[in-house]
Amino acid sequence: MVNYECNAACRHCLYSCSPDRRPGYVDAETADAICRLLHEGGCYSVHIGGGEPFLNFEGLLMMIRALKQAGIALEYIETNAFWAITDENKAVEYLHCLLAEGAGTLCISIDPFHAEFVPYGAPVTLANLCRKTGMDFFLWKQEYYPFLSQLDPQKTHSRSSMEKTLSGNYLPKTAQNYGIAYGGRAVNIEQEFAPRRPLESLTAGDSPCDNLLSTGHFHVDKDGYFIPPRCTGMRIPLSEAINGIPSGKYPVFETLYHGGMTALLELARQHGFIPDAAGYPSKCSLCFRIRHFLCEQHFPELDANHYEEALK
Repeated sequence: MVNYECNAACRHCLYSCSPDRRPGYVDAETADAICRLLHEGGCYSVHIGGGEPFLNFEGLLMMIRALKQAGIALEYIETNAFWAITDENKAVEYLHCLLAEGAGTLCISIDPFHAEFVPYGAPVTLANLCRKTGMDFFLWKQEYYPFLSQLDPQKTHSRSSMEKTLSGNYLPKTAQNYGIAYGGRAVNIEQEFAPRRPLESLTAGDSPCDNLLSTGHFHVDKDGYFIPPRCTGMRIPLSEAINGIPSGKYPVFETLYHGGMTALLELARQHGFIPDAAGYPSKCSLCFRIRHFLCEQHFPELDANHYEEALK
């Protein structure tokens, strides 16, 4: 994740990216350190995301070169394609530069969530430019193209307008079809549309969250922090994720890792957390709300900016 800043603030964004997130792009020193640590840890291929990577094209090229120098393969670069309709000639130039650096595939976002901020004609335009320049690409998710074709491709569309044109329940239906993780800003979708369950049913049969250090699919942010899969808002330095986490340094992380939700709930209660009597849509929703509460207690592994932006 080369940045948190994005020209969009999509409702499903797991990382709560937006124009309001702190500006900044991964710098060369951090990029080199990340690549070295990933290689040491046995990670030899990545994709680049954000935020929106194309907000700083020179920074993106720097990251690509750092990966190449470290012997780490680049699978693809994610983008919402906003830049493809700003200046098509410049967009073609960007694509040629990427190809020259060995970056051969783009993951182009196209869905109703992005359509609130980027006209869906932008990813369609970028796909056509990719075909012309020889850049491989895939539309994520392509099945939404016929759905969106009912809309004006040159405009962004509000939730209310899409509910009128597409479907009154397009938002929860899209979330379900997308298979999104209900973390980050997506907790608001689950909160609005999913039925609530009592606390007892969410903690019954609880087990440790040992997937927090899973390396099947994880993210590293622009500051060199390891972010557990799905559990956004929690982060630890990549160096410690690889070489060992000092005991007692990250109480929230360790409590979840060793004791699961029941142990985290007990820790939160010790700090004054009072669960909502109405319950929560899911165990992950409860966990998110607890971590949001605890971030005000200044636990080092909790990113307060993430929770604040998610719940706007």
